[in-house]
Amino acid sequence: MSSNALKGCAGLAIDNVSFCYGEGDTILHRVSLEVPEGHFLTLLGPSGSGKSTLLRLIAGLEAPTAGGLAWNGTGIAGPGIERAVVFQNYSLFPWYTVQDNVALAVAKAHPDLSRGPRREKARSYLARVGLGDVAQKYPFQLSGGMQQRAAIARALALEAPVLLMDEPFGALDPINRGKLQDLLLEVWQSTSPRRTIVFVTHDVDEALYLGDRVAVLGASPGRLLADIPVAFARPRQRAELFASDDFHLLREHIAERLDADVLSGLSAA
Repeated sequence: MSSNALKGCAGLAIDNVSFCYGEGDTILHRVSLEVPEGHFLTLLGPSGSGKSTLLRLIAGLEAPTAGGLAWNGTGIAGPGIERAVVFQNYSLFPWYTVQDNVALAVAKAHPDLSRGPRREKARSYLARVGLGDVAQKYPFQLSGGMQQRAAIARALALEAPVLLMDEPFGALDPINRGKLQDLLLEVWQSTSPRRTIVFVTHDVDEALYLGDRVAVLGASPGRLLADIPVAFARPRQRAELFASDDFHLLREHIAERLDADVLSGLSAA
């Protein structure tokens, strides 16, 4: 994809992107992807495959060593209000209430709003993620799952068309992880127009449950091994999907690609 093609591409375009730190090892090697508007892409791969680095490049927090990235034809050269990020560690300001954390995002999206309407709008986003009754609490007073809900509410309050999520549920127990996966899908599917989501995970089940497509990154170095469509109908029912033969076949296919990449790396060492 040329620079002219980047400019003419709707949605998120990643063109032949490579990245390394200084003279160190290559983290990403010639990755190209297109993510249409409203699409849910999961980035899957083992530790060290460059998933989080690619997300940081999309967020504009790092610059590629080679290649380019664009959103709706505009090159990505730094952070932008059109790209909201949710990290694994919540990143809430501990000295602000949950409501005021979200209100900060509202202020960025609506700088003309006064303090009262900002807080009212913040409460509405907290209600969407089931936290309407804890708006006046501080982050340390909430469980890990509730803090992550607050972080999601804050990202949604930016009203950005792109939502970037870096293993946001990775530190949670299985029950809360499942609840937040369902919450994310519910919010995404009920928002019009739908946001474009890029979601980093190392969990194959999570990648398949959430994504429209799974981009599989390998670790030798970070190459795009596969870009796999996930054709399961939405809305998805967890128990029914996980019990289906199609799910298990696709899961095994992805696992085989990852295992083959690991073996290839060992034989080349």
